[in-house]
Amino acid sequence: MRTDSSPGNLPAREHLPAGNAGTPVLDVVIPVYNEEKDLQPCVLRLHEHLKRTFPYAFRITVADNASTDTTPQVAARLEAEIPEVRSFRLEQKGRGRALRTVWSASDAPVLAYMDVDLSTDLNALLPLVAPLISGHSDLAIGSRLSRSSRVVRGAKREFISRTYNLILRGSLQARFSDAQCGFKAIRRDVAQVLLPLVEDTGWFFDTEMLVLAERAGLRIHEVPVDWVDDPNSTVHIVKTATDDLKGVWRVGRALATGSLPLDRLARPFGDDPRDRDLTDVPKGLARQLVGFCVVGGLSTLFYLLLYSAFRSLSGSQIANALALLVSAVANTAANRRLTFGVRGRGGAMRHQAQGLVVFGIGLALTSGSLAALNAATTDPSHSTELAVLIAANLAATVLRFLLFRAWVFPDRQQGETPSQVVASHQPASHHPASHRPGSHHPASPTYATTPAAAHQYQGQYQGQYQDQYPPLPQRRTAPRSSYDTTEFRAGEAADDRSWGDATMQLQAVRPHDHDPRNAR
Repeated sequence: MRTDSSPGNLPAREHLPAGNAGTPVLDVVIPVYNEEKDLQPCVLRLHEHLKRTFPYAFRITVADNASTDTTPQVAARLEAEIPEVRSFRLEQKGRGRALRTVWSASDAPVLAYMDVDLSTDLNALLPLVAPLISGHSDLAIGSRLSRSSRVVRGAKREFISRTYNLILRGSLQARFSDAQCGFKAIRRDVAQVLLPLVEDTGWFFDTEMLVLAERAGLRIHEVPVDWVDDPNSTVHIVKTATDDLKGVWRVGRALATGSLPLDRLARPFGDDPRDRDLTDVPKGLARQLVGFCVVGGLSTLFYLLLYSAFRSLSGSQIANALALLVSAVANTAANRRLTFGVRGRGGAMRHQAQGLVVFGIGLALTSGSLAALNAATTDPSHSTELAVLIAANLAATVLRFLLFRAWVFPDRQQGETPSQVVASHQPASHHPASHRPGSHHPASPTYATTPAAAHQYQGQYQGQYQDQYPPLPQRRTAPRSSYDTTEFRAGEAADDRSWGDATMQLQAVRPHDHDPRNAR
């Protein structure tokens, strides 16, 4: 059971409601730079596809990245001729800058983008955005590396793409398969909180956004796509790869130092089904023992590898201390997340400090074992040292689990939580942005921690939902208010970091429209 106390800044995901507000459900952004030849065929083909297959209102936004040819004129002509098309001009280059600016100014609850060459088959567009509309996922990406994807491209680009994704997996522990496919979507309420944390304004924008979202625990949906390489692509591979590696280093350093406030992206307690108290599901001591054994086995292997490496450079006592210290930090972090289910950054430093105390006990046991071995034998073999250390580590492991369970990560029982957290909405006058002239930012949720408020909401929750869901732990979040419609000026929304929390209503316009023809 999760034991962190962060109430979260994102609301629980819900299916976006169908309504009659007239706001587009989907805003597809096409970032372009000097694409006067390809822009019109791309927009016409995309518009025809959405008209024929997408059952909600939509918008196509052309984001011009300081083009020097006739691209702005082509975009303006398309905007004048097609009601669902908008154009947006930026005076600075950068795909990430264009997406951030247009997405921040958009009022659609689902935001997407695709490359102007339409290398990705458009039949994947509806599967891309459907999980976001339903509330199942927070972001969605097209993947060219999925087993069921059908991709046509040269060996050079294939090698670069797979190498880059291997680098992401090895350095940033990324689990998504394809970071650079120009076919992605995000819920607007997620974008409001996530995009201010993304620094890159170029091609690394996608990767940074996905890494931060994944580290924050957001759900990323992957769609296998059919993709044909554009032989006339103007992307500079060497420069892009260099900038991407710099971005990987910057993001990795920020994650390692904990300088990113990823807890802003946390969902409320109870949104995750793992927070529910269900019958016939392994939990408690049995589940923790399994997780602890797995983490302990991997930690032991890691420790032995470190000891062998350090032993070639120093004496046994120093090698043991260094190996145990490094493995203890990794072990505490792994047990915190995997064994005891603590998610979020709250209390992480305290848990590591307590873990170091446990490390000290383990150090005393293993160091004492080595001292006893050296006293019994003047020149023990390396295999003997390892055998003694394994036995000592087994004893230290049992003690470590008991201390973790009883002291470092105690299981909170109902009624023992320090405070009850209930979400409430303050009037707009309480929001700092509301005091600026012309500001349209809606109110931000604040959190009341009084037991009376929690008790009142608990009664409301049990009366309304007890027939639908199993009971949740004591921490609850209040039901969300109805969806609002908020207007933003493009410049204000792009520059201002105090994002609102409005989500637009959907409008179903063609629920039964169907055409069996293949759009390709």
